[in-house]
Amino acid sequence: MSQSQIKKHSTPNNDVNKSESNASTNQDVRIGRPKVRGVDVMRDPILNKGMAFTLAERQLLGIHGLLPPALMDQDHQVYQIMQNFYRWDNDLDRFIFMMGLQDRMEKLFYRVVIENIELMMPIIYTPTVGLACQKYGMIFRKPRGLYITIHDIGHVYDILCNWHVDDIKAIVVTDGERILGLGDLGAYGMGIPIGKLSLYTACAGIQPHQCLPITIDVGTNTDSIRNDPLYIGLRQTRESGPKYDELIEEFMRAVVRRFGKNCLIQFEDFGNHNAFRLLRKYRDHYCTFNDDIQGTAAVAVAGILTSLQITKVPLKDNVFVFQGAGEASIGIASLLIKAMVKAGMKEEDAIGHIWLVDSKGLIVENRPKGGVTDEKIRFAKAHPPIDSLADIVKAIKPTAIIGAAAVAGAFTESILKTMSEINDKPIIFALSNPTSKAECTAEQAYKATDGRAVFASGSPFNSVMYKGKVFHPGQGNNAYIFPGLALAIIAADIRCITEDVFLASAEALARTITVKNLEEGRVYPPLPLIREVSLQLAYDVIDYAYDHGLAFRHPKPSNIKNYVEDMIYDTNYDSYIPATYDWPSYTKIVGAVGDCPCAIL
Repeated sequence: MSQSQIKKHSTPNNDVNKSESNASTNQDVRIGRPKVRGVDVMRDPILNKGMAFTLAERQLLGIHGLLPPALMDQDHQVYQIMQNFYRWDNDLDRFIFMMGLQDRMEKLFYRVVIENIELMMPIIYTPTVGLACQKYGMIFRKPRGLYITIHDIGHVYDILCNWHVDDIKAIVVTDGERILGLGDLGAYGMGIPIGKLSLYTACAGIQPHQCLPITIDVGTNTDSIRNDPLYIGLRQTRESGPKYDELIEEFMRAVVRRFGKNCLIQFEDFGNHNAFRLLRKYRDHYCTFNDDIQGTAAVAVAGILTSLQITKVPLKDNVFVFQGAGEASIGIASLLIKAMVKAGMKEEDAIGHIWLVDSKGLIVENRPKGGVTDEKIRFAKAHPPIDSLADIVKAIKPTAIIGAAAVAGAFTESILKTMSEINDKPIIFALSNPTSKAECTAEQAYKATDGRAVFASGSPFNSVMYKGKVFHPGQGNNAYIFPGLALAIIAADIRCITEDVFLASAEALARTITVKNLEEGRVYPPLPLIREVSLQLAYDVIDYAYDHGLAFRHPKPSNIKNYVEDMIYDTNYDSYIPATYDWPSYTKIVGAVGDCPCAIL
């Protein structure tokens, strides 16, 4: 094996020992640190194979004797990990265990997750990640990603330059103000970008080293978090106003300067007052989207489109009531209007089919209990005000109710029964996360509607047996959208992510549903198929981007599927020894590389 072949695997940036002239020295002349040795490979999660290092590799890398003598291939390592996974008796401990594996052996982590995706997604992401964020100070072990604070204004680019990988293609960033339905967790919210980017790789095969989680720390207004002795962030109230905007502006410019204008920036869990205005400000000038607004909208609209195949009610004849008028609800409603217009309705007629409910009741014109401001104005109706959701459902008679306000139990038995009286097959979407914030459970929805509900939720629920029939509730998880969409953005070099792109994503997801899925009551494909679904969504969005002039990578690949598959992350271990070379004995290895096998590193 040549020295250059070994050096290729020594760092993800391939920047150690770039020239053959440095091969005989003991220092990396660029940064003046000792050369990478075998033990360093074992400490690098990207390169570490654990006991899967072959005898020849152990001897060549100078780690012979540093591992137990047994050889354990990746299949056996997966078995060992799963035995340990089942040993834990609570999901938070399982989360900590899996994050530890990710820190030690990245390829093994992703293989375990991919092969057990239905089991692992609720652990590494919602709902367990919500609890992990709340306990982040206690479970914090090793920093992942970057932390940029309000005190770093003027130095954001320098901080980005501290990141060791140049080829970043996707960033997920949060300021921690609205973590799931849990509120302002400040720097504890870092669990969300880390979890999201793990799904980029697990669900769509995006290279993990090209993903960067970032927290913008401007403080927190939650006293219990700020006063937590284990808190990892700034112990100050949340900064807002011009200084906040200056930091975000510098951050956006610094990302483009450091990683290029085609680096995707996904905004995650920003407060309502910032989420909409930042999206409006940057969407036409940067490669960016807000997953809480647009990703949620796409997955919900996809579920609605497939639901109509069950209810047999045309889109134009449906009436939607949203419990909530925040980022998620307004995002879904806006994309739903676009879908209705595409189906032939006038925009003003489509708006008339959508009713929003906030903490003060129905969104109507001249509401006495508080004005209607900002994004809600578009949906205000000339209608008498109504306070309670139960009365609203009786008055409006919707075909679908959609919950996205994190009000636990908002869909009461009475409301569900009313929906079943109004509709033959009522659409019930309880989309709030985590599970503790769900508007109703799957079992409550099916029982209250006598098994006629078309149900989907944001958090996972088990199958429900009712009157001898098994119902499989769909999980309207954003993970059905954002990984495949991000893959398409990277592959086609999409630099402006329009609302039409999200509608195309929703339609692509809806097309993946099968007749068998619908017969089982599913409005989304089974979760174990999410990787195949994400790849197909990526193919469809790439086609859409090229057809509508949104792709900057030219020429268009002649075979999009083959082109994308060549980009996909491989969880199989790299070999440090060419497969065609015969290393039958330690003597021959030493004879091939000199008296000290590790010296060539």
